[in-house]
Amino acid sequence: MRPTTWSDALRLAVTTFTVWPMRVGELDRRAAGRAMMLAPWVGALLGAVLGAVLCGLREVTAAPVAGAITVGLGALLTRGLHLDGLADTVDALGSYRDRERALQIMKSPEVGPFGVVALVLVLLVQALTLASAPLLTVVAAFAAGRAAVTLACARGIPSARPDGLGAFVAGTVPRPIAAVTALAVSALAIWAVPGRPWQGPAAVVLSLLAVALLLRHLVRRLGGITGDALGFAVETVVTLSLIGLTLR
Repeated sequence: MRPTTWSDALRLAVTTFTVWPMRVGELDRRAAGRAMMLAPWVGALLGAVLGAVLCGLREVTAAPVAGAITVGLGALLTRGLHLDGLADTVDALGSYRDRERALQIMKSPEVGPFGVVALVLVLLVQALTLASAPLLTVVAAFAAGRAAVTLACARGIPSARPDGLGAFVAGTVPRPIAAVTALAVSALAIWAVPGRPWQGPAAVVLSLLAVALLLRHLVRRLGGITGDALGFAVETVVTLSLIGLTLR
């Protein structure tokens, strides 16, 4: 097998975090780690697309409607994978079952009551906050959501299962790079809140810290991360960042 390149990693990141089909050959964990490092910047690009659509929709319809349509488009452009991961993870944590049973719940195609509540709450908050969000706010929030994946894949964080996406990407990102990526995304948020250069970085940092604590709890409960846990991290940070970035 030929050595993997950054181009391979970029294609993997794009196909993992968006619906854009790109040809991806045989990959190794080195490419997986690089793809997880690139995740925030793919998120920023996705945020730019959604932010542009949102601004256009607000010119022709009510702001809450524009926010709701943008949330729906975001789910479409990501195949709803992160939302599915959010629901499965919340169901598993809310079950208070042992590790093996919780992992089985995460693999189940059914969505339980905890998952339904989490989905409704997240979608509602995202739609309402996006209703008044400027373009750069959307970019910063979606970049921050994918930066959560970079942090979740830092070395020292194991996979909860021997197979699946979690096993492929867990522990592939050097800790210093994960930290620098989080700082870079936080710096990107300086321009996310007009007239308040401190608010954007503060919102992103606090959101990433919150999900780091949640991931720590998840690792204690399940023994590591899963692909669903990554989706949970994405949607949690996007939602928390949007709240922090739109506070007045």
